[in-house]
Amino acid sequence: MGCMRGLITGINGFVGGHLAEYLLSQGEWELWGLARQPVLALPQLRGRVELLSVDLHDRQQTQRSLAVCCPDVIFHLAGQANVQRSFQNPVETFQTNIFAQLNLFQSLLELDQQPLVLIACSNEIYGQIRPENLPVNEQTPLRPVSPYAVSKATQDLLAYQYYISHQIRTIRLRLFNHIGPRQEESFVASAFAAQIARIEAGLQPPRLLVGNLAAERDFTDVRDIVRAYVMAALHGTVGNAYNVGSGRTVSIRWLLDTLINYSSCPIDVELNPALMRPADVPRVVSNSASFRQDTGWEPSITLEQTLLDILVGWRTKVQHEQNAMSTAQLGS
Repeated sequence: MGCMRGLITGINGFVGGHLAEYLLSQGEWELWGLARQPVLALPQLRGRVELLSVDLHDRQQTQRSLAVCCPDVIFHLAGQANVQRSFQNPVETFQTNIFAQLNLFQSLLELDQQPLVLIACSNEIYGQIRPENLPVNEQTPLRPVSPYAVSKATQDLLAYQYYISHQIRTIRLRLFNHIGPRQEESFVASAFAAQIARIEAGLQPPRLLVGNLAAERDFTDVRDIVRAYVMAALHGTVGNAYNVGSGRTVSIRWLLDTLINYSSCPIDVELNPALMRPADVPRVVSNSASFRQDTGWEPSITLEQTLLDILVGWRTKVQHEQNAMSTAQLGS
């Protein structure tokens, strides 16, 4: 394969940073990124990625950026990805997830560009999954139960529509839960790990606040997920929707117990009703056979390793924050 020009929208996000690192490690990609911020969030990417500061809500900005970078592959990751936040602000979620993608597609049409566009969809679009539909395959009916899920279902259907009606070369990745180092604290594994790191550092009482621990989910390490993006770009079938997940399910309680077992001090657990979702799905597990068959992808990082890496990352972050506070106090 010759050098490919890749464009990552939302490069300053959790998955965007990991994807950029992986693509650069392959040595076959010229990499561009779109973000609202004027600076790359990860220092290790600076000088290695061409960053364009763009608001995808602005059609003219979007079109100009595509005209400049002329990508071979677009990894469209930009969006609002928090389910709880989508209940609090559904309008923002729809605007960020749906209209940004519309601007992207319309800009490609106006420029007559024909890159491959990988769309970051979500297993949340399946919503209320019935036991007879497990494990979930791509033919499972869509029954979204949150504004976020509705927005991702719309992105998925838009990508299919623009492929059929305008021949935009889209692949939809219906990604099941993915976690890993550097994920925001608003997501469950990071929320647990951040609290544990603060408890260990004496910054929080030894009481960990939790929501619904009974829910069962299909978790994959983000570093395996970004490999899936690249394998989809190289080997996926244009027009397809693919489930991407580990194919196994664990409870949120298992995540919590595993992280607490890694901790260095006793911790009590307390239910916080504010962390419960207005609607939740009891059990989710993926059938990713189609994606694995077409691309050869397999996850390689154990969930235990992922959780340890997340906790180590939060310990480092908390330590840096403590050191910064100490330095500030000495200087005052």
